[in-house]
Amino acid sequence: MNDQQRRRPAKPHRRPKKDPVRFLAFEALRAVDERDAYANLVLPPLLKKARAKGDFDSRDAALATELVYGTLRRQGTYDAIVAACIDRPLREVDPPVLDVIDMGVHQLLGTRIPTHAAVSASVELARVVLGEGRAKFVNAVLRKVSADDLDGWVAKVAPSYEEDAEDHLAVVHSHPRWVVSALWDALGGGRAGIEDLLEADNERPEVTLVARPGRSTTDELLTALGEENGLPGRWSPYAVRMAEGGEPGALTAVQEGRAGVQDEGSQLVAAALANAPVEGGDSRWLDGCAGPGGKAALLAALAAGRGAALLAAEKQPHRARLVERALAGNPGPYQVITADGTRPPWQPGSFDRVLMDVPCSGLGALRRRPEARWRRRKEDLENFAPLQRGLLREALKAVRVGGVVGYATCSPHLAETRVVVEDVLKGRGGQPVEAEWVDARPLMPGVPALGDGPDVQLWPHLHGTDAMYLALLRRTA
Repeated sequence: MNDQQRRRPAKPHRRPKKDPVRFLAFEALRAVDERDAYANLVLPPLLKKARAKGDFDSRDAALATELVYGTLRRQGTYDAIVAACIDRPLREVDPPVLDVIDMGVHQLLGTRIPTHAAVSASVELARVVLGEGRAKFVNAVLRKVSADDLDGWVAKVAPSYEEDAEDHLAVVHSHPRWVVSALWDALGGGRAGIEDLLEADNERPEVTLVARPGRSTTDELLTALGEENGLPGRWSPYAVRMAEGGEPGALTAVQEGRAGVQDEGSQLVAAALANAPVEGGDSRWLDGCAGPGGKAALLAALAAGRGAALLAAEKQPHRARLVERALAGNPGPYQVITADGTRPPWQPGSFDRVLMDVPCSGLGALRRRPEARWRRRKEDLENFAPLQRGLLREALKAVRVGGVVGYATCSPHLAETRVVVEDVLKGRGGQPVEAEWVDARPLMPGVPALGDGPDVQLWPHLHGTDAMYLALLRRTA
């Protein structure tokens, strides 16, 4: 080393620059991982706070949303790629480090962000939240990833379809293998259908509004949204789709509770129950698992139009408060109570119509809650099963002879849908119930591909809805 080199001053240490968009996305991913939070609940308040501070505009919010949801949806594929780029088991990488890497991989392989920008921004984030040493690891991994595109990487890390069809689909479409298997069993058919379904799970769902009858109309919502952003619903007469996204809470009808955000599948389930033929009177309706209140609000509006009263019951007090908020201002008679549907306070035979939208795995809403696919385990179904059967039994006791029960769940898994209904009707695990199936298909007019009946399974790739299931049962004795 010569004298000139010895006298050259050392480079000043540069403090890492905090990128508010990527930092917020990282915060959301950590909340999902550390607190078992859901992104659709964590992200909005973070975005609202950032806007209030003046850090964000609409483009920033859109990018942060894409980074969070895109990373969560494609996590399985990205983890397989990252595993091929490191010399240790993936489980030995600290979760915060893996979040930064996966978010960087999404920018490289799932967006149009230029390679150099995706890498440099991810490394800078790593310097801010992880420190200099681990930022170098992030840099090394992402530079390896940037050597190929998504199709090239998938060809390297996924087994062939012929070698292992379920594992191939799991890696290519970023679903746990057991979920692929369960969805395939429920869907039936060959390769094309399951691939369409898995791909639909990875698409961003439209925001769908519901105009609550007697309180708002689809025309009002379409006018408020304008021609460019407002589209009629595909199937529900109460639905309006927001083509360009946007903020539903900015609409006056939503602010006043006369309209709300609700998937068309949920609207169809509530409407089908409301329109199912009953024998005798029709004045007392029950929503036995009402939280957070979307279906209860639609049922209450429909009931009010017929002079009927709705009782909305919810076991969890905080969810019961959400139901109260959703039903506030309904013109007809209604009551919200905190009650356990498996130990009901009402007398048997008290109601003409009963909706029991039971707790479930949520595999039908993976478009909206992509983290659920990584959080759920196959064993969870065994925990839900006794509760689902118990709630359906009590629903059938609660309805009078000639009345109708709607058993609904946001899951297509056979163990949570038809198997539950058949077990209850046949008395498996309890006393047999005297009830008959009601064909639900005619109660969803215009909706195609509803299967052989009498129950209905909706699908994201066929109907553009969550994978809602509905069985209608009439009590006969």
